[in-house]
Amino acid sequence: MFRFFSCLLLAVLLAYSGRAQMPVLNATLDGYEYPFAVKYLPLRLEGQALRMAYMDVPAAAPANGRTVVLLHGKNFFGAYWRETIKALTGAGFRVVVPDQIGFGKSDKPDLHYSFHQLARNTKRLLDTLGVKKAVVVGHSMGGMLATRFALLYPETTDKLVLENPIGLEDYRVGVPFQPIDQAEATERNSTEASIRKYHATYYPGGYPKAHDEWLLPLAAQTKSPDFARVARANALTFDMIYQQPVSYEFGRVLVPTLLIIGQADRTVVGKGLVKDPKVLASLGQYPALGRRTAAQIKGAKLVALDNVGHIPHLEAFARFREALLAFIK
Repeated sequence: MFRFFSCLLLAVLLAYSGRAQMPVLNATLDGYEYPFAVKYLPLRLEGQALRMAYMDVPAAAPANGRTVVLLHGKNFFGAYWRETIKALTGAGFRVVVPDQIGFGKSDKPDLHYSFHQLARNTKRLLDTLGVKKAVVVGHSMGGMLATRFALLYPETTDKLVLENPIGLEDYRVGVPFQPIDQAEATERNSTEASIRKYHATYYPGGYPKAHDEWLLPLAAQTKSPDFARVARANALTFDMIYQQPVSYEFGRVLVPTLLIIGQADRTVVGKGLVKDPKVLASLGQYPALGRRTAAQIKGAKLVALDNVGHIPHLEAFARFREALLAFIK
């Protein structure tokens, strides 16, 4: 029996390492193993019974009694925080990592997505787990959500960390409006090649092969019979980002805040819709956006990472970890 499960585990590892083809994955990534145990929080939204997936990882060193919440980006899922989770639990923190509704192993319903609702879901999760106060870390879209969470629940937010968040500018100013049906049609045509082309823009020094670990599960979903649900959720959450800016509210953030900004990042949500090169060049200027945002948040600290793109915790993990731990300790 032990030999059977050892062989099964080896087969799974080979598949996920890219040395064998990854199997087709459904809308909730069933069969894809996260680095830590996954649990589910039942929710009821707009009359729908849903499940929100999350990892709740205890401290691996003497516990300091504090909790960190890690909020993923739009084109990702909670598992890509693996090394960050290890670093934090190794420093004595409890770490909670939700997959937001519409992402990862969580359900992907057709409903009105809002950062207010996602923040409320996250608060419900923390309440269920008995977490009264937490450091909230958000990457990319997770930065927009973390900001909204800190605005709604300052009493629960110990500290706020924004890692190359999108939403530092109002995309409606330069990016043309796109109806949800149009966005959904585009999403339905996604392939591994198109996903890879977009993810390559995250890395100024060239796409690293190691990133396939977080790309291939998304590509495997495009081959699933229920990919239409994923495409619909992707379109609805794109509209959420476009329609619900937080860039005008940073001055209202009252909790201690750290911005970790890869200086080579030029991410613009909806950049494929921008036809004017001058307009596009004016967007996604993260060095300036980071400085402006840090100036808007009273007492905020800015850590600028030269020659780093959109995902510091993957591209420059040692520098990201140093900045994060120095701030939250």
